[in-house]
Amino acid sequence: MNAFTAVVTTGIYCRPSCGARPRAENTRTFPVAAAAEAAGYRACLRCRPYRYPQTFDWNAPELVCRAVRLILEGALDRGNEEELGHRLGISARHLRRLFIDHLGVTPDGLARSARAHFARRLLDDTDLTVTEVAFSAGFGSLRQFNRACQDVFQDSPRALRARRRKDDRLVADGGLLLRLGFIGQLDWDGMLTHFEAHAIPGVESVQGDTYRRTIVVEGHPGVLELARGGADHLLLRAHLPRWGELVHLVQRARRIPALDLCLERAQRDLERDPLLAPLLQAEPGLRPPGTWDAFETGVFAILAQDAPPEETKVLLARLVERFGQGAPGLGAMRLTHTFPSAATLATEELRQVGLTAAQARAVGDFARRVARGAIMLDGSVILDQLVQSIASIDGVDASTADYIALRLGEADAYPKAPWAHAGGASERWRPWRAVAAVHLWRVKETQQLTQRLEGAA
Repeated sequence: MNAFTAVVTTGIYCRPSCGARPRAENTRTFPVAAAAEAAGYRACLRCRPYRYPQTFDWNAPELVCRAVRLILEGALDRGNEEELGHRLGISARHLRRLFIDHLGVTPDGLARSARAHFARRLLDDTDLTVTEVAFSAGFGSLRQFNRACQDVFQDSPRALRARRRKDDRLVADGGLLLRLGFIGQLDWDGMLTHFEAHAIPGVESVQGDTYRRTIVVEGHPGVLELARGGADHLLLRAHLPRWGELVHLVQRARRIPALDLCLERAQRDLERDPLLAPLLQAEPGLRPPGTWDAFETGVFAILAQDAPPEETKVLLARLVERFGQGAPGLGAMRLTHTFPSAATLATEELRQVGLTAAQARAVGDFARRVARGAIMLDGSVILDQLVQSIASIDGVDASTADYIALRLGEADAYPKAPWAHAGGASERWRPWRAVAAVHLWRVKETQQLTQRLEGAA
């Protein structure tokens, strides 16, 4: 487990990989950094735990894990614990009790710690002013930001900025450049291959080792670029019309390459299976591909059910051009539009762009259910409920629903169609069937490539 270790005699807490070796009797462990801070410990200046995501192994109840994900994506920056509890179907009091019992920190405490950690990374990595950092990290005022820095880091924002290391600062040639840290390995090339095959024309593109896509920020178009960084991070370059939502946008961008997946634990569990063990050893950094927008991924998946990839992309290009918002000046990035919202597609006549009657009915029904909240794509509902809600649409099969769930970040989602021969073996792979699925995809892709090469010989 990726527990944080706090040293009672020094008042400091560290990441698991820190080189410090305190006496065991002088240490305490915490599942998240926020819990160590709530207990009065401050971050180690050597391993700097604030530079890494507040993720943890999903040993806690699923409800707590989903709440953590929602909080890290900004649920308590836009609402309160009562509203979050309502989304999860429990009271705020019960939610707080679960957090204290399993994490050692309240939901509000986790949210404040996440904002402070993000702000500290901005102070280190960028030249944004202290005021810009405060609002980019989701703080309502400079006073609130100063108080959080004193509580979490025991210093002022300006003093923290003055102590940053020389090699922390990232220089961006256009846009704002940030590091997205992750734990474990990442097969970035494999991730790019999937993104390129499933890219929505005009909205997403892959060039070299960079994935780019358009987004909407407060009604205006923006662009995100993800590229290879170091062994423990990707580089995110953000071109945004305003910075107020930055903390939420960055956390959401982490979902695209599944950086918060507990891959090391998944591999430990799956390596016991004789079918998967050699696949995991051959490609240990393979992760299930995520998505920025599960709705647009769902539209792609629905159209791809009964159409070849080339035809699906033609239909999507027409859909985007007709109903999406234009994003001029991005031709060099192969980007032209943002993807239309569920509310937009819910009211449009989709056959005008070439969809068959069955496709238009399925996509339209999907859009309408997402728009009115009958299908929740925010990670707040359990996997079975999510899959059932999508598969209940006429013309959408269960495997497509599972694929959408996999891209949303559900670690146990399992699209079955391509490997029906696996039979009951998949039950042994719970709760990491999505990881098993991407390894089986890779085997299938390799077999298809071999067959094409043999046919051309």
